[in-house]
Amino acid sequence: MNAHNLKVLASYCDVNETLQNISQRWKVQILHSIFTGLAHFSQLKKAHPSLSDQVLGKRLGELVAQGLVSKTCITGTTPVQTAYSVTCKGKGLLSIIFELQAWSKKDWATQSLQCSAL
Repeated sequence: MNAHNLKVLASYCDVNETLQNISQRWKVQILHSIFTGLAHFSQLKKAHPSLSDQVLGKRLGELVAQGLVSKTCITGTTPVQTAYSVTCKGKGLLSIIFELQAWSKKDWATQSLQCSAL
């Protein structure tokens, strides 16, 4: 039923599909952490201790597949280390998210106050 509902929502509004692509739990937090300089799995795990290794690995794979993050294998290390970095596409998404955050801090509270006065 959920898959059907998602198809129906997507057919009515393209925004729903976009939001579904970025709204999986931890995805934006991981992207932001990589943006701030946490480039390795172990650093990301330390920054988000309640995040399981399995979910972290899955979200990193999704971010790479979506082109939001690039993955580089560092040769000459044992075991081989992997470094992640935010791509131009990922930086574009983050800039939109930062704008949304600024709007929320500025306008969301103001609108809530105005509506509560009605």
